[in-house]
Amino acid sequence: MAILAQKEAVANVLNPIDRYFGGFIGRLSGGNPNVQLAAMLVSYFRGLGHICLDLQAFDGSARSLPEELKGEMVPSVPEWIKVLRASPVVGKPGEFKPLILDDDARLYLHRYWEYENDLTAAIRRWTGEKVPNVDWQRLMEGLAKLFPTDGEFDWQMLAAFAAVRNRFCVISGGPGTGKTRTVVMLLTLLLEQPSSDKLRIALVAPTGKAAARLQEAVKNAKGLLPCSQEIKDRLPEQASTIHRLLHSIPNSAYFRHDRENHLPVDVVVIDEASMVDLALMAKLIAAIPSSARLILLGDKDQLASVEAGAVLADICNSGAARAFSKEFTSEFLKVTGREIPASSANKTTPLSDCIIELRKNYRFGERSQIYGLSRAVNDGDADTAVEVMRRATASGAEVSWSKLPASNELKQALKTPVLSSYADYLQAKEPVQALKSFGRFRILCAVRHGPYGVENINRLAEEILTEAGLIEATARFYAGKPVLISRNNYNLRLFNGDIGILLRDSQRGELRGFFSGSEESLRDYLPLQLPEHETAFALTVHKSQGSEFERVLLILPGEDSAILTRELIYTGLTRASREVELWSNEGSFRTAVQRKIMRRSGLREALWEKSSANP
Repeated sequence: MAILAQKEAVANVLNPIDRYFGGFIGRLSGGNPNVQLAAMLVSYFRGLGHICLDLQAFDGSARSLPEELKGEMVPSVPEWIKVLRASPVVGKPGEFKPLILDDDARLYLHRYWEYENDLTAAIRRWTGEKVPNVDWQRLMEGLAKLFPTDGEFDWQMLAAFAAVRNRFCVISGGPGTGKTRTVVMLLTLLLEQPSSDKLRIALVAPTGKAAARLQEAVKNAKGLLPCSQEIKDRLPEQASTIHRLLHSIPNSAYFRHDRENHLPVDVVVIDEASMVDLALMAKLIAAIPSSARLILLGDKDQLASVEAGAVLADICNSGAARAFSKEFTSEFLKVTGREIPASSANKTTPLSDCIIELRKNYRFGERSQIYGLSRAVNDGDADTAVEVMRRATASGAEVSWSKLPASNELKQALKTPVLSSYADYLQAKEPVQALKSFGRFRILCAVRHGPYGVENINRLAEEILTEAGLIEATARFYAGKPVLISRNNYNLRLFNGDIGILLRDSQRGELRGFFSGSEESLRDYLPLQLPEHETAFALTVHKSQGSEFERVLLILPGEDSAILTRELIYTGLTRASREVELWSNEGSFRTAVQRKIMRRSGLREALWEKSSANP
């Protein structure tokens, strides 16, 4: 462990696996300390969500380098690159070595270089060809029927057109822009195409909760479709997690469906795609036949996956302006009679025609304070965001902003929102009413630990409700306890992200965990049957992704942290459909809004910068 073992501070920065991996690679390289350092940092930054170590970013004083590792420990970039290229454990792209160093001085674990390379190749292959034998006349009739024009340009219509025309399509948009409605429409168009009678469609999402919500949304949208009953009957009824679709191999990182054993599918729709990490996305795409279509739904501006990568943001080029090709715009005009609004961009790639961002929000009006605040946060405009919050707080409308209470005053500050928002569900007569009432409000936290973290907020909420006589939180299981499932259990049909409530069953006289089923049905389980779970008065913003509540209390800690970013605040704010209350100090809020998640990878550059051309 030569170079870093001597630094006591390193133990507080690097995980044991980072140090062990660095030591192992260092020994394989003949004991070179600079190779050992690079290996440790590749492992360390992968744990932070980066796909690679960008050597150009480190000059010994780079802000993204851990403080304890700066200075004399980091060699100059030219020296570092020279040493790495000469090492027997470092290879060029395509070679089979533990570490891969590309031409842009990005150093990868071989496995992650392979994931990124395979994903890039698959997307380029898909975007390089149009779907043959599209019946343009039927598509024209279908678009006119499903998207009647009202004078305003319909981005959902454009997304549906792109999904029928292309094998690969990304539909991005914030909450309330109609992503699920759009996918039901485009699936209808696909089923109306000739020779679609045996079309095999898979609906998937990264979590069981998201899959259940997608399934329910598709089912609800069916009844409103202006199409034949035959088409409605052929729309998919079931959605699953990606892991279940690929068929996980127990105690393994691999799946039964892979590049050698493709999925029996013609269309794959992935909802909440922003939550899918690079490794899982690469494995899924490898298992999809090249003749099939892949449609990604998600919000590119939401938090990225917990694991490494920001795949959806990279594919969408982080929202940078782009132009559609002349061929694409001409075909759309011919089929719909509508012109696509002009873009400020002057370059295009084949991928440009495959990415549609839905721009009209049907949940929030243009004058909505939540909408205005979330847009300002998303733009990194702290001044506007603060001004929106001040005006909204003064008017007592959708948004309110309060200074973060001191830690010793936190319990007192929480009493009003906890008692006013959670008393109703605890006094409900029936489990269905209790679940509905509980689902209207949630406390969201940026972190798990510390005075303003989920664990402490849940503890304080239990104390407040116990002191008010609404619950008796004296045991592990108690009546009124809300639980968040944290591990999938397919046998019980309980999935990561599902929320239920422990209530005493009036007929059986015992405590049961009640969860919502389809069409207001209920499922109930003995508390000891439940898979891994946690208390759910408060959730982390990460855990809340894909959820919607009428009202949200978002708590940001007072101390600055790299986890506080505009994506986290945007995601938390947009979980609320009617009201959001923010507890935060102005300084930490401004800093977070100006901090954008930057996950190092070569995916965005490979898809956009290395394949751009004039339209």
